[in-house]
Amino acid sequence: MDAVKRRLADDVYESELLRLQSEFVKLQQWVRATGSRVVVLFEGRDAAGKGGVIKRITEYLSPRTVRIAALPAPTERESGQWYFQRYVEHLPARGEITLFDRSWYNRAGVEKVMGFCTPEQHAQFLEHAPIFEQLLIDDGILLRKYWFSVSQAEQLRRFRKRRNDPLRQWKLSPMDLEALHRWDDYSRARDEMMTHTDRPASPWYLVESEIKKHARLNMMAHLLSTIPYSDVPHERVDLPKNPVVTGNYERPGRGNYHYVDDYAATLLGEV
Repeated sequence: MDAVKRRLADDVYESELLRLQSEFVKLQQWVRATGSRVVVLFEGRDAAGKGGVIKRITEYLSPRTVRIAALPAPTERESGQWYFQRYVEHLPARGEITLFDRSWYNRAGVEKVMGFCTPEQHAQFLEHAPIFEQLLIDDGILLRKYWFSVSQAEQLRRFRKRRNDPLRQWKLSPMDLEALHRWDDYSRARDEMMTHTDRPASPWYLVESEIKKHARLNMMAHLLSTIPYSDVPHERVDLPKNPVVTGNYERPGRGNYHYVDDYAATLLGEV
């Protein structure tokens, strides 16, 4: 069997995923304890698996520490702002992590290809993005940029799967259809973006995403390897052996409250 097409067994994948997720818990604690700020950009083709990785990273993390920024199309007012302004609002404060599910690089991708910005705005972005990112880095932010790559055939397969799945149909839009017909345009836009913004201080890391589970582990392991986090001592909480009785409180009767119906009981045939 071709080594490229070999897939991890499910038990191996689940075991390693859980181990990496436990490391992200440690990273979270380290970020909180040290006051560090981390920004991770997730970019790439539609249906390349960005959202799946973000979901696995954040599964056991606190939303107070780790925030996902997935910005909608700009409002009329935002369109009149400095381009980076609405993204700055989502940058982390001390002790926080922000994961951008698409970022300011929209201007280098969809806006460029679909004509949502002018050639002058696009050229200005390619010039200013490295400067903007250097300012973030100089201020102490740990910035990481990932591009998820997928083949045309695999992207089309995933689109078809979304179309036929009522739980994921909402993820398929007319813009996705345009992406199918503008594959080469997106490729050229990506190449131009990489040429101008892949800098030593803020390089692009490419994630081969033909096999989603492999891509998740690869990206998560790499991100952890780039941050010098360490274990933070966790204060042990001692709990009593039995419930603590503190007084003579008596709970009012059930008739005083509006309880949710026991829907689960109907599934058991008990109602």
